[in-house]
Amino acid sequence: MAAGVGGGYRAEDDYDYLFKTVLIGDSGVGKSNLLSRFTKNEFCLESKSTIGVEFATRSIQVDGKVVKAQIWDTAGQERYRAITSAYYRGAVGALLVYDVTRRATFDNVARWLKELRDHTDPSIVVMLVGNKSDLRHLVAVSTEDGKEYAEAESLYFMETSALDATNVENAFAEVLTQIYQTVSKKTVEASDDGSNAPIKGEKINVKDDVPRDPKPNATS
Repeated sequence: MAAGVGGGYRAEDDYDYLFKTVLIGDSGVGKSNLLSRFTKNEFCLESKSTIGVEFATRSIQVDGKVVKAQIWDTAGQERYRAITSAYYRGAVGALLVYDVTRRATFDNVARWLKELRDHTDPSIVVMLVGNKSDLRHLVAVSTEDGKEYAEAESLYFMETSALDATNVENAFAEVLTQIYQTVSKKTVEASDDGSNAPIKGEKINVKDDVPRDPKPNATS
């Protein structure tokens, strides 16, 4: 997907900002399907658990700038915990996902949030995502519970369905927009201080954090 939202064709590497965003949460909450829905507009009912780390990219337009998201997805199982520090390094945004039909995945959100905050910059943009909202008859976590937790922890909040695409675009776009605004604000403040602010169009590049042999599953 080389065309940004609301814009015409641009070459794959023609972007103004590159933001690393991570997907975290228990195994089976739908992280991989959220990723494939956003980057490829695909959903797989029989998708298997992610092994290790995958990432995909997509570009959107924010305030006339092309913002490229590099979104990392990892297995939620405990045996893959050793990748933690490398996975989080350089991340400026995160979607913390739980399954609205499985209360235990919501109960584990606090642990995921602590781990995220232990390994990232305090300014990271975090959205709490209640996925599988299409399964209304099976809901075990109310929208109010999700909102209350998000407000208490100063997180953004949205309920999504990777199956029918509800709010998937909105969730990722909101995170990327908030990251862009945070970066832009820091740039302005740095300019006011007379310090070395990024020049216009400078890329916020996280490519150095990519594993040598990652398994990309989509390109923008």
